[in-house]
Amino acid sequence: MTESVHREKTHVLPLDSIRGIAATSVVIHHLLLMPTFLAAFPHNAWINCSFFRSAWLLVDLFFVLSGIVMSLSYVESDFGRFSLREFMVRRLARVYPLHIVMLLANLLFRLLRISLVMAGVVVAAPAAFEVNNAYSFILNVLLLHSMGFIDYLSWNAPSWSISVEFYTYLVFGLIVLLAQRMRSLLWFYVLCGALAVGSLVFIIFVLDKRSLGLQTDFGILRCFVSFFLGVLTVRIVDRLPAKPGPAVQGMLQFVAMIASIVLVSLAETNPAATFLAPVTFAIFLGSLLAFPDALLVPRMLVAKPLVWLGRRSYSIYMVHALVVLLAEYFVRAVGAGRIAALDSVWAGLPATLNLVVSLAAVLVVSHFTYRYVEIPGGRWMRNALGSRTDFSASPAPSARPTN
Repeated sequence: MTESVHREKTHVLPLDSIRGIAATSVVIHHLLLMPTFLAAFPHNAWINCSFFRSAWLLVDLFFVLSGIVMSLSYVESDFGRFSLREFMVRRLARVYPLHIVMLLANLLFRLLRISLVMAGVVVAAPAAFEVNNAYSFILNVLLLHSMGFIDYLSWNAPSWSISVEFYTYLVFGLIVLLAQRMRSLLWFYVLCGALAVGSLVFIIFVLDKRSLGLQTDFGILRCFVSFFLGVLTVRIVDRLPAKPGPAVQGMLQFVAMIASIVLVSLAETNPAATFLAPVTFAIFLGSLLAFPDALLVPRMLVAKPLVWLGRRSYSIYMVHALVVLLAEYFVRAVGAGRIAALDSVWAGLPATLNLVVSLAAVLVVSHFTYRYVEIPGGRWMRNALGSRTDFSASPAPSARPTN
């Protein structure tokens, strides 16, 4: 039998940094548009703009990036040596420890809230669990909470994308196995292309959706579109003809980056434009992969603060909802009078302070969850599930996103 060995691939730092920027943008998106903040602050934060208001679309960038990473790590150089069990163990170890910790943190917070309400310390209605009930909790434990069993976001809401991405990994692994049995890498890419195109056609013409904003309602199809397009991107980049000069490479990357920013900004007023997002993101990320030595964008993206963000992007994405929830309670406690007085000093000042402090809190918490949950938790789970020591996981973290 062929021994399943997976060697660690070269770490593409610009792709990591993009993930960190996208995760931070998703946090800003929620801090701008949470109903509690919109009601409490007379004026919005100073960085309020269409890009951040539509940054939910960057979850699709996570999916594309995840497809790229999985293809680089498990297909292009290791085809024929793929182990589905090892692959799924690695994927579970990557996403599950932080997911379960944040799920338990949300449970503890809500139990505390109910206790305070029942004791009369906090006034809130209803006091009991609403959508965050025992049934949705079990679905979250099994990563099934966005697979059609419930039609609402529950507990740690951004983890909906982790749910659909985990089962997309399973589909990806099964396709690799099938193509491996057929001894045909071509069939692997044909099947991936069929899934990406077929899912998009189904979303537009069967589900009759007006935008790509699916979550609990067939969110896995949204993931299929972007993830498998990311897989195909690696193949396309690998087959590119001779590369142009560094200046031309830099221009192409810059144009692709601007196109991605413009497309996200247009999503607010042109929902149908979101269907172009996976392709636009794939072109931009593919250009970073194809031209790592271009003059401008890659050099910007290897700046240490951006690399720091990239490494903690999964934590940033997964912890931010609870931090934002705590910020909501704090804003309510401050009261409308104090907020209005501060806003009269400078319009938008309280909203901006809330955004800056909350974002800073997210970054601090994510640093600790990265160091003390993600890394040791993943190592412990790999050992507990008997993962092979010679099957080394890709260093690039999973896309998240998830939102």
